[in-house]
Amino acid sequence: MIEYPDADRLMAGDLGAWLESQAQVRADAVAQSWDRVWKAGMVLLPLAAFFFILVPIEFTPKLWLTGFAFAGAWAWSQIPKQKAKKQVKTGINEAIAGALGLTYCHDCEATDAFEIAREYRLLPKHQKRDFEDLWEGETAGHDFTLHEAHLQERRGSGKNRRWVTVFRGAIVSVAFERPFHGTTLLAKDGQFRKLFGGAKDTVKLDGQVLQLADMVSPEFEDRFDVYTTDQTEARWLINPEYIERLLNLERLFQGKGSAVVFTGGNMVLALEGGNLFESGSLNPQADRAMVAQTIRQFAGIADLALTMNRIRPAERYG
Repeated sequence: MIEYPDADRLMAGDLGAWLESQAQVRADAVAQSWDRVWKAGMVLLPLAAFFFILVPIEFTPKLWLTGFAFAGAWAWSQIPKQKAKKQVKTGINEAIAGALGLTYCHDCEATDAFEIAREYRLLPKHQKRDFEDLWEGETAGHDFTLHEAHLQERRGSGKNRRWVTVFRGAIVSVAFERPFHGTTLLAKDGQFRKLFGGAKDTVKLDGQVLQLADMVSPEFEDRFDVYTTDQTEARWLINPEYIERLLNLERLFQGKGSAVVFTGGNMVLALEGGNLFESGSLNPQADRAMVAQTIRQFAGIADLALTMNRIRPAERYG
């Protein structure tokens, strides 16, 4: 079991002292943002009045152009706040990661875990992807990687074309002591459907043919379809303790769903649960609560990922 850092102990140490030093930085950022709002208003309001009265074009285009101008000005005004929040968030998450023996980086690129999740259809189709909050290192003796992904798809046509979020959540990878005999996929219920309904008997992913497996838990079968190249190993992997932890994790993060693949020597989990690890705040009084929340979020995901290493597959069925 991982021993997670205590929020009060972290706040009583170097992290607390550093956050105190950031109080004035955050106050200055708020002041800068309001100053930018004032300056933008002083420029845009007279221009907008001139634009609406004297420019001879239809009202609707005027309204759209004015709206875009004010939206851009508002985004510009919020930059100091966002910069300060990112700085505080990074400091908090680096302190938590350091206490766990991990490294943390706010900005990151796609990982091997993300590519595995994409190959095995744990993630929806998308045209735009952004990543952040990379935690990596060794946890409880196992290589561990976690980062957030924000995936978007372009939808609509003409004036209605827009970017729509199709996934936002965590991508987690944990290494096992020994590689799996086969590949087992926990897909969302109904993801692979026959033409006239019902789950497909087989799916081909990453050059492998996986067969549908029967599971014993009714609640689990309502949430997932299990496909595998090794029926015996799949029944060992999808045990009651793992099922309970996975469903509890979804409830903890009010997640819209999750999907998992066991392949090679790694378990890769895609957990859709919104924007996690947002420990940055402009209110110093909220720092302790934000630290505790981030520890809880990380602990819930890491405990699930490491549950499966308690029993070794080779010892269970040879």
